[in-house]
Amino acid sequence: MNLLNTVKFDEKGLVSAIAQDYKSNEILMLAYMNRETLQESLEKGVMIYFSRSRQKRWFKGETSGHVQKIHEVYIDCDGDALVFKIEQTGAACHENYYSCFFKRRENDEWKIFMTKVE
Repeated sequence: MNLLNTVKFDEKGLVSAIAQDYKSNEILMLAYMNRETLQESLEKGVMIYFSRSRQKRWFKGETSGHVQKIHEVYIDCDGDALVFKIEQTGAACHENYYSCFFKRRENDEWKIFMTKVE
């Protein structure tokens, strides 16, 4: 796939992948992909990441059912970051929030401003 040749993977063979809600444009999560998981995601139309902590392929929603269906894909000007406009089923965050970015700065603290997905 020629498209993959334009992606600049880091020294560990990874590229940043931002998942963004395709309707609201809300940023849902940041994860990483290697060449194989990027290719598989593009072919299957669902998000498949590379888990840095587990050092293996990670199909988002495989156990939770919280699958991310790809609608659009963007690459930044340097070729080293990707944005996926996705349709999120359930929570994107492993803590059961719709977005992993459920805390915001308030004064000098991080405060939870979202409610968990039921």
